Order: sequence, then structure tokens, then C-alpha cells
Amino acid sequence: MQRAAITAISDLPKLMQRRRQLTNAQLPRPQTSSSVIDGDTVPKVEESCLVHLPVDFQLHRLEFGPDKLVSLKQKEATLYYRQLVAIRKLEAAASKLYKENFVRGFCHLYTGQEACAVGLRGAMRPQDNLIAGYRIHGWAYLMGVSAVGVLAELTGRSSGCARGKGGSMHMYAPHFYGGNGIVGAQVALGAGIALASKYQKDDAVCLALYGDGAANQGQIFESFNMAQLWKLPVVFVCENNNYGMGTSTWRASSNTKNYTRGDYLPGIWVDGQDVLAVRSATEFAIGYAQQRGPLILELCTYRYAGHSMSDPGTNYRSREEVQEVRRRQDAIQRFRKLCLDQKLLAHKELLAIELDVRREMELAVKAAKVDAELPLSHLWSDVYAESKILGENNLSQVTG
Repeated sequence: MQRAAITAISDLPKLMQRRRQLTNAQLPRPQTSSSVIDGDTVPKVEESCLVHLPVDFQLHRLEFGPDKLVSLKQKEATLYYRQLVAIRKLEAAASKLYKENFVRGFCHLYTGQEACAVGLRGAMRPQDNLIAGYRIHGWAYLMGVSAVGVLAELTGRSSGCARGKGGSMHMYAPHFYGGNGIVGAQVALGAGIALASKYQKDDAVCLALYGDGAANQGQIFESFNMAQLWKLPVVFVCENNNYGMGTSTWRASSNTKNYTRGDYLPGIWVDGQDVLAVRSATEFAIGYAQQRGPLILELCTYRYAGHSMSDPGTNYRSREEVQEVRRRQDAIQRFRKLCLDQKLLAHKELLAIELDVRREMELAVKAAKVDAELPLSHLWSDVYAESKILGENNLSQVTG
């Protein structure tokens, strides 16, 4: 019954043996300070490099796919590394708060899947939208919610992004339509968001995220069909972390190649542990959705924790498997090594980023513990629309 660690990531041990080294083709190295040529000051050129993605994309109903030779600038490397570390530390803080009984109800951690969120976010344009399931703490943070806003929402405090009323699964931000507690329901909503964008002609594409555990839900296939019929600007993103709630995807699905399950929809399999691969695939997908309609991205990733905090995550997989993935495929360590190898970031710069994130999370945890809860007078607030929408008379009739 026990399979080799993460067969769905193209048989992880074999994959690691055949991985090609990242191409060291770099752009001309800039001088450390501005130079003077014929009396004119030449501004410093930002450090950047070209990276050859080590794992191939797998395509369905596509003649060509995303770029495998991608650029990485120093500013991008700094941002991506900070985001990766921040999500990891944010989830560690959430786990600790849950164990200390500050968090009640459900709590699903994103630990191990950070490259998916950072890569997707790195490809999104300002007008693009995103909707996800219930593993959304990191997504709320990337979409503009502060660490305090996330953790205080978990602890039910008024400084939470939904004033403590939403909890772990219901966080929102501009262009982020939040999480949903109903498995797979967000996919149909994502198609609706894309339909609205098409009506409004706002040039936005919606990313609708779901997990492998939701991949067999009927409404997902209905959404595929409607999106294809209407050529909606939507990208369906399956974050395949290889395990649903208590069982592996191999036991739950007769077809585990999720990028092919749209049938008539094109699809792309992506190494979800590689930030740059996810970014490249998402850039391609957004361009495709704008011009031709929907397609599917399958991001093959891994969660280190259980399905939720109530799941130890060791009844259906071995501890050795988790350790093997951490050792070989950890997204943060892979990107950290890339930054060092390409000389985009020095060791001391990486440590400074980690220290800055740690301080941010420590302050957020303190606030999430001591901030006040909403008073009982707010029990009925946020139920009905504001009076400026309904009108004073209508609102008084509704509320009595």
C-alpha cells in the first residue's frame, strides 16, 4: 500500500537523480556602483540571471507550453524569498496559537506548498482575481492582509481581516474572493467571477484554486463545461498535494493526471515546488485565458502537516516519506540555493530577510492574543447591506 515518496511528482527519487543543474547563463554583471562614460553617469543595472527550469512541463491539448528559460531579477528574488519564508512562519505561528487554544474550529495549514502561492502571485497582474478553498492563510497575506490581520482573524479578534467573524476559512482582500468551506464550491464561483470580468471587459483573469481532494466534485466539471462554452477568462488551478482528507489521491481518483481531466480543456502539469516554474506556467495560462478561454494548471506539491490541525498526517503516509520530501524538494531550500548559486542574494541578506520575517510574526502573534473581540452589539452587524445600498427606510423595515 505504501508507495515511493510522491510518485505524483514524477517519482521523486528518480526525478532528483536526473535533474539537470540550473543553467548559469547570466546577464552581464553590473558594476557595484554607478560608472562614468564620457561625462555621463550610467545608473547601476539591477542584478539578474537566466534560469533553466530543471523539470519539464507536461502538456494536454497544447502544441507548446510555458517558457523553460526564465529571468530572475534580484528584486524579484528578494520578494519571493521573503514571501516564502513569511508563509512558512505565518503557518508556524497559526499552529502554535491553535495548540495553545487561541484558535477554535478548523485550521488548515499551507506548510510545504509555499511555492504554489508565491509563483502564482508573481504572475498575477493588478487586475487579476483569485478565489481558493480553505487553506488560505498564506494567500490572504500575499493578497494584502497583514500578518496581524490573518492571525487575529484566526483568534477571533476585531483586528482580524474579517473582524474575527470569518476565522481560518473566510479571509478576504481586494481581488481575493477568499476561502470557502464547501469542498470545490469555489471553482464555480471562480467561473462566475470570470463571467463578470467578461461582461465588464476589465481585462481580468480569475484563478480558481482547488485541491486534489476536490478534483472529483461534480460542480468542478460543470464549471469546466460552462467556462469552455462561454470562453471565460479563467484558469483552473489544481494544487495537488497528493493527499486528501485521510487518503492518497491514488486511492481516491481513477485518473490522477488532473491536468487532463478537463477533457476538451487544455492543461499543464507543473512542478509545484519550484517558484519559477509556477510563475512561468501561470504567465502562460493568463495569456491563454485572455485570448482563448479556460485551461487547467496542475501544481504538483506536498503538504508537510496533516489535512487540518486535527489530523496528525501519519496514518496514511510514513514519517520517512515526509522527511524525504523535506530533504529533497523543500521549496524554500531550493529557492534559497538558487539565489546563492546565482549570486543574486548573499547569505547575510537571506538571514536578514529571515530575521525581519521572524520579528513581524512575533509582533503579530502578540497582537492576535491581546486584541479585543467585537462586542455583542456587533452580533447582527454585517448581516444586511449598508443603508447607503438599501436606503434608510428599507433597512429599518428589515431590521425592525
